[in-house]
Amino acid sequence: MANPQDTIKLSGFNNLTKILSFNFYDFCIAMNDDQKQEYIKYIHTKYCAANIRDIARRVCEIIEANILNESIQDYDPVGASTMTLMSDIKGGKWDEQVTVTAESANASVKMHLDKSHITTHTYPDASDPEGICTFRLDLDVATCGDIIPLNALNYMFEVFECDVVYIDYVVRGYTRLENGKKIYNDHYFNSIQDYIKKETLDKYQYRQDINMANDNIWQTKLMVKPMGPENYLFDPKDINHPELDHKMELLTQEMREVFHLN
Repeated sequence: MANPQDTIKLSGFNNLTKILSFNFYDFCIAMNDDQKQEYIKYIHTKYCAANIRDIARRVCEIIEANILNESIQDYDPVGASTMTLMSDIKGGKWDEQVTVTAESANASVKMHLDKSHITTHTYPDASDPEGICTFRLDLDVATCGDIIPLNALNYMFEVFECDVVYIDYVVRGYTRLENGKKIYNDHYFNSIQDYIKKETLDKYQYRQDINMANDNIWQTKLMVKPMGPENYLFDPKDINHPELDHKMELLTQEMREVFHLN
C-alpha cells in the first residue's frame, strides 16, 4: 500500500485523452550520389534531435503545457527521435504543496504523468536510384486534461516544409462535471481544417477530410499544389539539367503515391 506522503493530490482533473498525430513528407531531387549524401547531411543538421526538441518546447508553450522531462536521440547513419513529458497546468489543480516545473519536478511526477507527452521520429530516405529523396517526420501529441493539441497546428505548418501531410486526431475516455454528468469531448468543432489558417490550406490542391464527430475521430490529408522545380532541386544550378523534366515527373508520381492517389 502506498504511503500517503508519497501520493500527489489532484482535484477537478480532466480525464479526457486527446491524441494529435502530425505526419508530413518533404521531397527533394538529387541529381547524383554526392547530392544524395549532402541531402542526408542537410537533413541530419536541420532536423537533429536537439532542434526537434526545441520545436516540441514551442509546441508546449502554444498549448500551455508544462514540461517535466525531455529525452533526445540521434541515429547513425540517419534519423532522430525525441520525447517530451508534460502536464496540464490549466485544468486539474495541483495541491499547493507540489510545485511542478521543468527544474523541480520530482521523479514520481515524471513517471506517473508520462501519459501526456510529445514524441517525434524522423525518416530521411535518399536511397531511390532516380534521386527522389524524401523526408518524413512524425510528431505525436498525447495529452490529458484541458490541453487542446490542435492549437499548435499552424505553428507546425510554419516550422516544417510540408508537401504531403496526414493529420489524425482522436479524443478518448470521459470526464465528469461537478454534477456528475459525463463529458466525452470538451471542445466541439467540425473539422481539423477549422484550426488551420486559410492561407495555409490554399497552398494544397488535394484536401481530403474525414469527420466522425460521433466517434471523436477526425483526419485531414493534404498534398501541395504544383510548384516549379526550383522548389525541389537540392542544387539550384541544376535548373537546366537535361533530365529535370523526367525527375519532376518521378517526384510528382512519388507524391501521389504517398498521398494514395494511385
